[in-house]
Amino acid sequence: MTEKEKQQRIKDLEKQIIYHQDLYYNKQPEITDEAFDFLWDELQKLDPNNALFKKVGADSLTGFAKVEHIIPMGSQEKAANPNAFLQWANKMTFSYFIVQHKLDGASLELQYKNGLFVKGVTRGNGIVGDDITENVKKMQGLVFELKYNGVLIDFTGGIRGEVILKRSVHKAYYSDKANCRNACNGIMKRKDGLGCEHLTIICYDALQKQDPFSLPYMSNYFSSEEEKLKWLSHLGFTTVNQHICKSAQEVIDYREKVMQERTLLDYDIDGLVVKGNELDLQDAAKPRPDKQIAFKFSLEQATSTLLDIEWSESGATYTPIAIIEPVRLAGTTVKRASLANPKIISGLGLKIGSKVLVTKRGEIIPKIEGLVFQPDDAQEIILPHICSSCGSSLVNDLTRLYCPNSSCKKLLYHRLEKWVSVLNIQELGTKLLKQLFELDLVTTISDLYKLEVSQLIKLDRMGKLSAEKVMYSINSHRTISLSTFIAGFDIEGIGVLMAEKLVGAGYTTLSKLLQATEEELARIPNFGEILAHQLVQGLQNVQKEMIFLLDSKTITLIDTTSSENLVLSGMSFCFTGELVSLKRAQAEELVKRAGGLVKSSVTKDLTYLVTNEPESGSAKNRKAKELAIKIIDEKQFLNLIEER
Repeated sequence: MTEKEKQQRIKDLEKQIIYHQDLYYNKQPEITDEAFDFLWDELQKLDPNNALFKKVGADSLTGFAKVEHIIPMGSQEKAANPNAFLQWANKMTFSYFIVQHKLDGASLELQYKNGLFVKGVTRGNGIVGDDITENVKKMQGLVFELKYNGVLIDFTGGIRGEVILKRSVHKAYYSDKANCRNACNGIMKRKDGLGCEHLTIICYDALQKQDPFSLPYMSNYFSSEEEKLKWLSHLGFTTVNQHICKSAQEVIDYREKVMQERTLLDYDIDGLVVKGNELDLQDAAKPRPDKQIAFKFSLEQATSTLLDIEWSESGATYTPIAIIEPVRLAGTTVKRASLANPKIISGLGLKIGSKVLVTKRGEIIPKIEGLVFQPDDAQEIILPHICSSCGSSLVNDLTRLYCPNSSCKKLLYHRLEKWVSVLNIQELGTKLLKQLFELDLVTTISDLYKLEVSQLIKLDRMGKLSAEKVMYSINSHRTISLSTFIAGFDIEGIGVLMAEKLVGAGYTTLSKLLQATEEELARIPNFGEILAHQLVQGLQNVQKEMIFLLDSKTITLIDTTSSENLVLSGMSFCFTGELVSLKRAQAEELVKRAGGLVKSSVTKDLTYLVTNEPESGSAKNRKAKELAIKIIDEKQFLNLIEER
């Protein structure tokens, strides 16, 4: 990006942020918090000292009377991941951390004079907000008189909270609104106050004024953050959920726990507020205080609406794909998410129109992990019931919707594709394979090895040299590992990794595997009853061809009972980045043939990480260094095989 392009991007980001801030505080947001955070973070990277970072909120355009705040309504620094949080936590000197739910509603200041409620003021621009007192009087959670042990206290100051619309109320009265916060913002600013009785105030802060002309000072009623919340609760306020963590790591672990459980709450939260127990008025008065931070939930999670279901046809299996209202996740706009199988749909009670929790962790496909709430007008999801290829009735065993016809052409072709892919038969591309299948020259795996050059040269644009290359590529994959052999047959749920687990569990021959029961297979780590059932059923469908390939010597399996050629036995390898002299699939096959294991990620039991960029800052490199795992390059890897 040139300097000119950078400055233009900064201007564009400023314009978008100001526009969306106005919608957030004064109207109805058009984008999710995650999408707004993406814009905010990009601007912060391009222009860390931008004036927008010193401004809080947005000027009110609602027409309500304006009132100055007692409590400074600044914004918080935020951390979107554990590393960012640790960078902040390591600068603090707290003996322990106060951790509170970060409520996803609308900020409100309750102003009191001599213990009596006088005004309710919205956040506005952080200094001045809207006077919505009459609306606040209708809200649940408001305390009109501050009484401690039955006696009115002489408190003049502000109490800060968040106005929320509970999920149960949203479902009952406002399911036409996109989410609870949008509905809440609209209701609390209605001129007629209609619906404000459905809103709830949850409080978490308080500051007292000595007289109308002085700055706020810390109250004698409490001397710490813990005492403050207890004091508010004793006065009758509904207070924010609070937790004590003794270390930064404990905060991180607690965040993970809350992320998993937040769908069980009756209100929305989008992170945690973390601070020390000591009261610090000077810091709290800053536009963005230093001693507290919003530890937001992963930007890889968002709430969306299920718009439709598409059914992906892969072999015999029909997999549901959710079409969702676009949300921003991990820096990309997500419109589709995996649902895995019909059991997920029924188990979560999903319908078209459901509000759902969508996640995207790491680089995996986004998926729906939970039902947030169910609108009354949501419609049932209709599952397909006829195979689009052979017309057979589909079978729904909940964990899988599939065509039971073992002769279904779609199933047979997909198995061929899987075999070619797993064995990495490079000269046999998709177009050529499809042509061979449609001409009935190849319909089974066995047929691949019966092909002849004379048959291939009759095809369009296929000369003798090209035909010989294809045959050489096919025939060079006749000696393979048992795990590759099993994975190549396209059994539902059994890829190379799971096949390796089978071999590692003692099923070192095809005969042993075919004799295994579902109960025995289910005891293998990461298998369980469902996958064990799919494996046994899948093996029954393909065992005839499996046995033929081996008995006819068409395919020869590497002898794992002999250690003569298993020079990498007991070792495990993970590859990252590009290789030069061979493709990654070829390198992984070398490892398997030599008795080693291939891993897709860096774990503490890994023997070697193989990369040609050992000093790069990739996640795998960093993890390997943290775990003291040896990092070798491609040349060292090849030498390791040759030397042994």
